[in-house]
Amino acid sequence: MKSRLAIPGNKSVPAIMVILLLVAGLAASRADEATAAFLENLDRSELAIATAAGEIHKFEVWIVRNPAERARGLMFVEELEPDGGMLFVYPRPQMVGMWMKNTLIPLDMLFVEADGNIVHIAENTVPHSLETVSAKMPVSAVLELRGGRVAELKIAPGDKLRHAYFSPLRRRSGGS
Repeated sequence: MKSRLAIPGNKSVPAIMVILLLVAGLAASRADEATAAFLENLDRSELAIATAAGEIHKFEVWIVRNPAERARGLMFVEELEPDGGMLFVYPRPQMVGMWMKNTLIPLDMLFVEADGNIVHIAENTVPHSLETVSAKMPVSAVLELRGGRVAELKIAPGDKLRHAYFSPLRRRSGGS
């Protein structure tokens, strides 16, 4: 005899289904907690994008500097504020490939040279995609924004990121 649980409306559900739903809920709750803890431990900083049209758009971004932080990125994040984002910084210009594994929301990816110049933009990248997204040239940073923001704000290659990471002093010292 199969075990069933009664639910309102005179319907019954196999007990295994209820257990699976509870386990899934618990796992999701732990993933949410892990994501929140990861983000809490990252530095946050203001960043601005100066467009060719003379507009300045300000964002509050998490900064990721090391391989473990860059590998995690915005995975499992369910929502990103319109003025939020994540800046992936690298110690020197290099070929960078990004993907959307375990990323739940579409993102705009801005690939940036050491002086803050945006050289490539990938708009509305597909959640969960394993396709590599890159600039096909060495970059010093990648800025991820909520999908659609680049189009909304008319951000384009040639626009500039303003942040301490892109300062001439930092570039001369080779720091990150």
